[in-house]
Amino acid sequence: MAISIIEKLRIPLSRLLVTALIILIFCSESKWEETILGAILFASGCFLVAVAAIGRLWCSVYIAGYKTNVLITKGPYSICRHPLYFFSFLGAVGLGLATESFVILFIIFSAFVTYYPSVIKSEEADLLNRHGDAYKIYRSATPVFFPHLSLLQEPDTAMVHTRIFRKHSLDGLWFMWLVGIIESFEAFQKLGILPVFFNLH
Repeated sequence: MAISIIEKLRIPLSRLLVTALIILIFCSESKWEETILGAILFASGCFLVAVAAIGRLWCSVYIAGYKTNVLITKGPYSICRHPLYFFSFLGAVGLGLATESFVILFIIFSAFVTYYPSVIKSEEADLLNRHGDAYKIYRSATPVFFPHLSLLQEPDTAMVHTRIFRKHSLDGLWFMWLVGIIESFEAFQKLGILPVFFNLH
């Protein structure tokens, strides 16, 4: 039951956090905007968001339509056990950097490291229950979160569920869409269309 509750809450809580952050960004302006530091933060954020989007698409090629029913151990799943969450982490950090605000970056980082370890723990318990010894062997040979590129194993071909992959592809791009939203807010603020209530460091 605990696993299902965590899984059910993951997406709603993520959406709630994103909504709250959008409202915060809507009402504020970065103190570092139009500075060298701001430009570095934004460029770094865009780079991480791009890596995250590509990485999530890579994961979707292998996992779309399979999820927990089949133990996936190739491609991104050969370098760590939870590559989808790793790339989501990069995207979340990248999004925080793209806001050019250390406050928002801290909120995003704290939310991720507070919540996702329990999600990973629950998923691993479920996978162990489903796949038994096969998962134990995979778990002992593969790092949990941070990838080891030297472990990469890729098949020549992969069976892809096209409709599910299409849906996952759209989900994988939402970090890039949020960067676009952030930039739109900043443009409207500069034009005086949106008010700025306070500055954020």
